[in-house]
Amino acid sequence: MVESAYDDQYKGCEKIMEAKIPQLFQLENKSNPEFSFAWNAAKKEWEKKKPGAVKPPGFKDEYAIAILAYTQNRTLFKVFNAAVREAGQSRKSLRNFQFKALHYFLTNALRVLKEHDNSKCQTVYRGIEKVQFKAVKQQNMRFGQFTSSSLKSEIALKFGKDTLFTIETCYGVSIKDFSFSPEEEEILIPPYEKFKVTSFNKDQDKNIIGLQSIENFSNYNCEFSKGKSILLSS
Repeated sequence: MVESAYDDQYKGCEKIMEAKIPQLFQLENKSNPEFSFAWNAAKKEWEKKKPGAVKPPGFKDEYAIAILAYTQNRTLFKVFNAAVREAGQSRKSLRNFQFKALHYFLTNALRVLKEHDNSKCQTVYRGIEKVQFKAVKQQNMRFGQFTSSSLKSEIALKFGKDTLFTIETCYGVSIKDFSFSPEEEEILIPPYEKFKVTSFNKDQDKNIIGLQSIENFSNYNCEFSKGKSILLSS
């Protein structure tokens, strides 16, 4: 539910970023122990999965490892998403963002998977615990983070029953084939997808919110390619 999250899609600066990302990755791998631990565990898992994996053209090993790191370590994805929400609020927050490489790899992973995804839009579910979100019909909103959801409502409700989102997403993609938990039927929604609230209802002890995808929108683009001050401040 954050408009000011870091939502870069790296459009038009692919070559520049590909040249800069190795150094950026090394810096963050050394300075961010949580990221380093999760990445190394995910890399080992990918070495097992890779021989039998079906990757779309342009889908790099780093993209698969990023998804595995995101889905394997529950602490990592919470810290990462909190940082994504914070990073878009100011230039200082962006300089202090400690997951630039992971953000880049995940964003590109979703882009490539979406390019080879036959489904245009699909209905998914997201369950939230300990918070009963409220919403106003026709209001626009976005999650402002990489948002996990499931094709199955019963799976979504295992993660929380206080708020249930029923979401029509047109930019979220299945990461089942690259996840530590394929049984969750996970659809990962990017930070830049914006939604319209189509319904808000109370059902006994939970709130149910309906969302419909309306556009792809980013406040940022190619920020890390514009200069060293942001890129190398990790």
